Amino acid sequence: MAKDLILWDGECGFCKRAVMWAKVRDHEDRFTPLPYQQTPSPPMTPALYTACEKAVHVVKADGTILRAGKAALYIGENVGFRLPARLAQLPPFIWAVEYGYKIVAGNRDFFARFFFRPKKTD
Repeated sequence: MAKDLILWDGECGFCKRAVMWAKVRDHEDRFTPLPYQQTPSPPMTPALYTACEKAVHVVKADGTILRAGKAALYIGENVGFRLPARLAQLPPFIWAVEYGYKIVAGNRDFFARFFFRPKKTD
């Protein structure tokens, strides 16, 4: 079975930690995370590359592409947060998810202080 690809910003520590958080919870080994800067063509296209500069994307095994909040919800749904993710996909919740995603994506450095922080080592 082909895996879904998570395309994320390989230059962003916050993004890396968020994707690794999801991968640890991916008990069915459903996802292959790839920095979009290193993704081969296909599936990468110039338009997808430009879009990946602004948001995380999931390229599903069937070729369907999800971006931003919908991609995050799809990942969440498949790593153990099925019910909350499905509910959040419904209007008006999806509007809030997409708006929230846009705020977080535009302020990654700020939100990195609170979410997906690196583990402290001794």
